[in-house]
Amino acid sequence: MPRSRINANFIDKTSSIVANILLRIIPTTSGEKKAFTYYRDGMSAQSEGNYAEALQNYYEATRPEIDPYDRSYILYNIGLIHTSNGEHTKALEYYFRALERNPFLPQAFNNMAVICHYRGEQAILQGDSEIGQAWFDQAAEYWKQAIALTPGNSIEAHNWFKITRRFEEENSLFFVVGSSNQMKEIVPMTIKNLILSLLSQSFSFV
Repeated sequence: MPRSRINANFIDKTSSIVANILLRIIPTTSGEKKAFTYYRDGMSAQSEGNYAEALQNYYEATRPEIDPYDRSYILYNIGLIHTSNGEHTKALEYYFRALERNPFLPQAFNNMAVICHYRGEQAILQGDSEIGQAWFDQAAEYWKQAIALTPGNSIEAHNWFKITRRFEEENSLFFVVGSSNQMKEIVPMTIKNLILSLLSQSFSFV
């Protein structure tokens, strides 16, 4: 029996039911339905901590999936698993690949910032403050992108800018937010995209 049937409530019962109903009624190809099934099974395994099984399902999901926007959510979750496994280089690679296909994933920017911040802390602990500050600078850039996409959902990032005394960088976000909102309007959001977005938001690194 498919894992998705055994664990129908793996994230949220309501969203799972809605996703299944919409998947039946919206026009999708057999390949898209197959990809979504693998994606859903991957998230089920991921929610249980079965990362190897989750990765296998996500990799299978990328084969029939041709829509770049849909693929971005799969790549994001692969990056999230590598993050959880401490494989930060691989995680950054998959977050980059996800953002190449969908630049409106604030959770990807946030997770990349967290990784860069962690590497900065590690560099400072090892006595290399210059490299540490470089990582912090990179973290700031990613957090600025995350805040630009979701200004009201980035309290931790705002606090980080204050703690690290990066007030000027934080203030410059007012201009970034305006342009970002304009760009959002031209991004197509189909029902299938909405399902993937709804499910992917159940996972985040922090």
